[in-house]
Formats: sequence, structure tokens, C-alpha cells
Amino acid sequence: MIIKIFQDATAALAGQLRDGMTIISGGFGVCGIPDALIMAVEESGVRDLTIVTNNPGLDGLGIGRLVNTRQVRKLIASYAGENATFANQYIAGEVELEYCPQGTLVERIRAGGAGIPAFFTPTGVGTQVAEGKEVRVFEGREYIMERAITGDIALIHAWKGDTEGNLIYRMTARNFNPVMATAAKVTVAEVEHLVQPGEIEADSIVTPGIFINRIIEVPNVQKHIEKRTVRQRN
Repeated sequence: MIIKIFQDATAALAGQLRDGMTIISGGFGVCGIPDALIMAVEESGVRDLTIVTNNPGLDGLGIGRLVNTRQVRKLIASYAGENATFANQYIAGEVELEYCPQGTLVERIRAGGAGIPAFFTPTGVGTQVAEGKEVRVFEGREYIMERAITGDIALIHAWKGDTEGNLIYRMTARNFNPVMATAAKVTVAEVEHLVQPGEIEADSIVTPGIFINRIIEVPNVQKHIEKRTVRQRN
């Protein structure tokens, strides 16, 4: 029997982190992010990381923790506009940035999980996104070739999981997490509620346990809000 449950994030990541590795991290801004696992990466002190995520969150939150400690060498993301520290590091030439349209980024990760090395998309044709990439014409329309993305480790946040690694997600937190869970050599998940096998209805499972190597439970997790807009009622 394979034991997937670990006491905490530090234990779950023990022996899995090294300088120069590629980490793919679920979440959208600061929503649905694997915060406990990111903090454990920060505390480990590993450096020169390539981080693949939708965006680096806010200063000091989410991937922003690793930006503040200068553990990130390169970011592959679709957006980075809310993190002033990252912007300053990029302008100073201290960190690399590869921008990728959001839909293309998701598909690159999905392709990596499916074992598809590359695909063609019309998104980005004629823009800086297409620079240096192969262009082909299909049925009279230009497409650029995008390469798949895989990670050395995937950090995932789910709402509920069982001890075999079957996961379900809740609301907006079901964003990049499911696709990233499939695209790494090792996938570590933090779940808000850990239950026994059979307690999750089979038809509700989003990520099958076959993709999950290690699990921790993070009850009462703090859920950050990136932007709060309040207006007076009429």
C-alpha cells in the first residue's frame, strides 16, 4: 500500500525540492492557491526556480512570497500586473518573464499532462507572442506552434480529497489546479477536508488519485481576496 498522507507541507516536500527546478503552481491570483505548500518552498530556501502559474499573485502572497525572497529565476504566466515587486525585478533585469495568453498557457500545461509535445494555435499570430516560433497555414489561416509545459513538481490546492488522492475542487478554486495536477513528475496536493476512500462520490471526482503522489490536510485555510469592490446600494 502506498502511503500518500504527510503530516505537513514541509514533510510532503522533503526530498522533492532542488535549486533550478520547475514548479507548476495552481490557483488564480490568490484564489485557490496552494498557500501552505508555497510557504514550505519559501522556507526550504531553494533558488533559481522556474515558476509556471497563471500569475504571481500579490506582494508577499502566494507566489509573491518566492518573488520577495528572490527565489524565482523565471516566471511563465499570463499576467503579472498586480505584483509590484516582480515588476521592479523584471525591469531591473533580475528575473526572466515569459508571457503566454491564458488559454494557450492552460493548453500547454494540458498538453504536457497528456504527453503531447506541441500544438498549433492562431492565438498570438502577428504579435510578439509569435516571435521565434514556427508558423504554419491550415485552411488558409496562420497558426503558431506552442510547446507543452511540464513541471518537476506540481503544487495543488483542492477543497476535498481522500487518502488515495482523489480530489474535488470548489467554485473559482477549480481553475488551473486540475490541469496542473496531471503535468508534473511529482504532484503534491493540499486539501481543506481529508476523508476516507468512498466518501467522495465517484462521479464528483475531478482529479483521480493516480495523479497525486503526496497529500496534506490544511483545515481552516485563510482565503485571500485579491480585490474587493464595494458600492453603495441604491
